[in-house]
Formats: sequence, structure tokens, C-alpha cells
Amino acid sequence: MSFWKKFNPPIIALAPMEDVTDTVLRELLLNVTDPGALHVVMTEFVSTDGLVHPKARKRVIHRLQVTDEERRLLNEKNVKIVAQIWGNTPENYAQVVKEITEEMEFDGIDINMGCPVPKVVARGCCSGLIGNSTLAKEIIQAAQEATDLPVSVKTRIGLKSIATEEWIGHVLETKPAALTIHGRTQKQMSHGLADWSEIAKAARLRDQLGLDLPVIGNGDVLSLDEARSKCDEFGLDGAMIGRGIFDNPWLFMAAQRERTKEEKLDMLWKHTELFDRVWGDTKNFHILRRYYSIYSKGFPGAAELRANLMQTSCIADVKKVLA
Repeated sequence: MSFWKKFNPPIIALAPMEDVTDTVLRELLLNVTDPGALHVVMTEFVSTDGLVHPKARKRVIHRLQVTDEERRLLNEKNVKIVAQIWGNTPENYAQVVKEITEEMEFDGIDINMGCPVPKVVARGCCSGLIGNSTLAKEIIQAAQEATDLPVSVKTRIGLKSIATEEWIGHVLETKPAALTIHGRTQKQMSHGLADWSEIAKAARLRDQLGLDLPVIGNGDVLSLDEARSKCDEFGLDGAMIGRGIFDNPWLFMAAQRERTKEEKLDMLWKHTELFDRVWGDTKNFHILRRYYSIYSKGFPGAAELRANLMQTSCIADVKKVLA
């Protein structure tokens, strides 16, 4: 039985986000996650074309890295980790999925058919596949045939316009292990509000087809309470949370309150130290600036501290600012 079916709903998942949900952030979040509050995390999405190309592979393989400490926390808190991949060539999917299955320790594979970035869509990848259901089904089937791990899909409600029932009907033909749906079209990107009533249509279609797989909603969820209430309201099996963690890295804790200055700066330093220890100079230090704006707000002197942190370029600089 797929792990997706073993959790008591609602399933709560952390969305895959580029330059965000790497092993450093996942470890940081898992450290402040209550047992049972989070069920599934996903890696950054990684290109299947990149993984099969010797030179490009060196630039993308880090996205599948899992530290020993993250692995320990995953096991301790019974959280599953899923590798998310993207591309438009079934043969490359088969090769990559086989490698992930045989040589890496992931609990599942997720196929990205939802990223709305125009340059990716123009290549017929990610949400660009919404306009090519034949190729989309070939990709899902190629992945399924290459592994005994559960293969899930993350997608949107349409390309340029809403096409939930037609598009999701094609995806459901392949019987994915789970289906996560972002309630916007590709054209909307992240503008406007996610339409959860369209996601609910997908769950009803699943029921009409007599399929046994979880349908998970995604879009504009900022808290665990909101995730659970949306699942109840729209008849869904779970919710995936993405940008909500930018507002609140402590989101996966039951007791929600305003964090003290000391707690925020402690998290800031732990994040910086862990990033430096895991990535060194192999990743751009400036990635951390988006988090510094989260940690340095809501207390006297925060604006000045934030301005100083935005000028840092290494861990030594941060240490001086915090001294």
C-alpha cells in the first residue's frame, strides 16, 4: 500500500519550491514541527534532462541532497520525503526514476506538471504539459513503470483558462498515487486567489471514476487551521502549504503565537550556520536574504537590523551584525 493511503486525513504536505525547500530549510522546519502536524515534504524540483546530462547533472544533483540529520528527523516524526522531478522526455523520466529508486532513499516520486514559469512552459514542461495530455500520460506511465515507489503528480486547474475536469480526467486515467492541484491556471501564475471549488471538482471526478487516491489542494494556505478547514469545506484529503512558511517558519507547530525577538534571531542564526555548513560556497549566500526579512521584523530595531543583514555576504558578516 502506498504511504499516501496510510495517513489519517487531512494529509499536510510542504510544497516543492525552487531555492527554498532544500535540505537545509527542511531540516530547520522539521526541528520546529510537532509530531503529526506534517506528513510529507518534497525536494526542490529537479530537471530530468539535467540529471541525465553529465555536465548539467553537477549543477542540479544537490537538489536531491538529504543530510543525515534531516533523515533522522524524518524518521523520528514519521514524515515522508518525495523527490520532485520535471521535464518532457519519457525516456529521461524512466532513467531518472530508476536511479532515484535504486540509489537514493526517497519514499516517493512526484512529477511537476504545475510550475507556471513561462520559459519552462514554452519548452512544453511542467504546466506546459496541461496542453499536451498525450505526452503527460506517457511521462506518468514511464515513471510508474520504472519504480515500485508511489508516483504522484502536482498540477494546476488549467493552462490559459480553467480546464479542470478535462485535464484532471486525463491525469486520473494513469491512476497516480496522489494528485495535488494548485487552484490557479498557469496564466495566473500566483496572481488572484486560488479557486478551491475547482480543486473540489477534481475530488468529485476521482470519486465518479471509483479511484482510491488522495486529492490534495494547494494555494493560499497560511496556517494548519486553514489547511484543515479547507479540506473539510471542499471535501479534500489534504492540503499542501508553500509560501505560508515565508510568513511563519513555525507554521507546523500546534501552539501558534508571536515569536519573541530572541526566538527569531536564534532561528536566523541556526539557518545561517546550517546553510554555511551544508553548502559552504557552493550556493549563493544571498539566498538567505529572503529569510532574513522574515526573522528581522516585529520588534524594536528590526528595520535597522534587517537593513544591515541585507548587506551581508557570508556567515562572518552575519555574526558581526548580530553581535
